[in-house]
Amino acid sequence: MIQAKNKLTLPEFMALPETGIAHELIDGQAVPKMSPKLFHSLIQFALVNLLKEWHQARGIACQEWAVILKRQGKDWVPIPDVLYIYFERLGEDWLQDQACPTAPELAVEIISPGQSFGDLAEKAVDYLQAGVLRVWIVDIHARTITVFYPDAPPQTKRGDATLTDTLLEGLQLTPQQVFQQAGLPE
Repeated sequence: MIQAKNKLTLPEFMALPETGIAHELIDGQAVPKMSPKLFHSLIQFALVNLLKEWHQARGIACQEWAVILKRQGKDWVPIPDVLYIYFERLGEDWLQDQACPTAPELAVEIISPGQSFGDLAEKAVDYLQAGVLRVWIVDIHARTITVFYPDAPPQTKRGDATLTDTLLEGLQLTPQQVFQQAGLPE
């Protein structure tokens, strides 16, 4: 964590020098993001590719792109493992080398060693309250994807259960497809 005598403001956080370690702004502190391991990275890559195949130039899918949000009334800059946002939501001048300026349609978090589903479920609620429209939590060990909605209970998909969503019109994928595309061992 980059310790600050006082809590960092959003402009101060955004002006911090790049150190090679990604940091999230949480409660005024720059908190280092866990460095992804192989399986985590393979899942990220697979999801980005599957989203890119689906979206056909309607939006952008990428990994590790910081997003500027509010959490409990305070500036919050999380770094979702994967995010998807429609171009129209970004506005006309979106193509700049900066954090995503608005809540995306989808934020994906992949459970890493040392993290729990419960921790990420709390983060999913924070994302939803900040305006993110869908949150997926990917559990590599259970081989599941749990979808969080702002107005309905979460749903967990496994195996060949199709993940569809009116928000992401035309997207159809299964957890099995994601894990197979990632090339993870059974």
